[in-house]
Amino acid sequence: MLEPYRSDFNARFTEAKYAELLRLLDERTRTHVEFRVAETPCFFSPELMDRMVHAGVELTSQLLGNAKYMKESDAAIPAEYCVPNQEAHPHFMTVDFGLVRDANGELQPKLVEMQAFPSIFGYQPMLAETYKEVFGLDPALTSFFGGMDEAAYWALMREVIVGEHDMKNVVLAEVQPESQKTLPDFRMHEQHLGIRTVDVAKLVKEGKQLLYRDEASGRLVPIERIYSRVIVDELQRKGISLPFDYRDELDLEWAGHPNWYFRVSKFSIPHLDHPTVPAAVFLDDWYAGVGRDRLPADRNRWVFKPLYSFAGKGIQFAPSDDDLAAIPAEERRNYLLQERVSFEPVIHTPEGPTQAEIRILYVWPDDGEMTPMTNLVRMGRGLMMGVDHNRDKTWVGGSAGLCPPI
Repeated sequence: MLEPYRSDFNARFTEAKYAELLRLLDERTRTHVEFRVAETPCFFSPELMDRMVHAGVELTSQLLGNAKYMKESDAAIPAEYCVPNQEAHPHFMTVDFGLVRDANGELQPKLVEMQAFPSIFGYQPMLAETYKEVFGLDPALTSFFGGMDEAAYWALMREVIVGEHDMKNVVLAEVQPESQKTLPDFRMHEQHLGIRTVDVAKLVKEGKQLLYRDEASGRLVPIERIYSRVIVDELQRKGISLPFDYRDELDLEWAGHPNWYFRVSKFSIPHLDHPTVPAAVFLDDWYAGVGRDRLPADRNRWVFKPLYSFAGKGIQFAPSDDDLAAIPAEERRNYLLQERVSFEPVIHTPEGPTQAEIRILYVWPDDGEMTPMTNLVRMGRGLMMGVDHNRDKTWVGGSAGLCPPI
């Protein structure tokens, strides 16, 4: 896409430069980037990116402005993970799009999913700039939106994550963070914001306060704000016990209130009415005969998804009756049947045309507006676009979208 950038990059690519890219990513994140990094960034027109940016805002507004949806989304929050003192809107939003061709042959974005949960906000800008540096790309190319530069980007990230608190009292909380593939992202947040990364299971509760143990001094430090990266699905799968109950009235703030992870998710898709949204129906509704006519007649064009999992876990293509019946009746409301969208392979690489899934990353300050920040691209040539599903291929994996200035 977007000539002459694409052809020029392919012509000047060398394996030595790619090796240097990987070396610098490890150096700058002070750890090893375990997931596959694509050999190339993706070059998109500002107009196409702008369409996705605006669609994400429209989709989010459609949900939050719908009183019926907001009431129904209360039920999406498991009782044992319902956290008090939820803010009026999420601090973070990610909206994923694939690209399809319409009847006129024009590329159009199609929603894959959306999640009111932080993504790799720290790693992505660094990845984009490292691509530009290593491959000698046009310095005017940018991964930021709205004329933002790196300084403005991190100033807004600081406002949303740290707020008015001392950085020593703000933590990034995750399950066993040192073993997470997103550790490179955590390191970039530490570098730019000065916050600590902590294992959520090692926190200490004293009354209504949570504390973490400072590694250097051994002292317990009170937490005033938590940048939560904890996925409940992982807590449950690993049987991890926490030193606090999500329902506790704690004397702290959340940067990314946990309830929003459930409120805006795959659960949202059947409630949306927008040209970018594929047909979808909850499994319990499907069994009740509700919404069956929304799905294509050809079951090969169906995707079957659990609502609350990450990184493509549990997704099935062309599910059989036995696959659907294997879900207990009381669990069916936590599963989704969705129209499978055939993405156009628009990235021309030496390995052939490759698909791209583009994630738009937004933040939403307490007293501000939903603001597009940067993007994440996942390149792939298989059924699944996640980096875990393309490890045995080349010219696929995690990437960044770059645009020339308008």
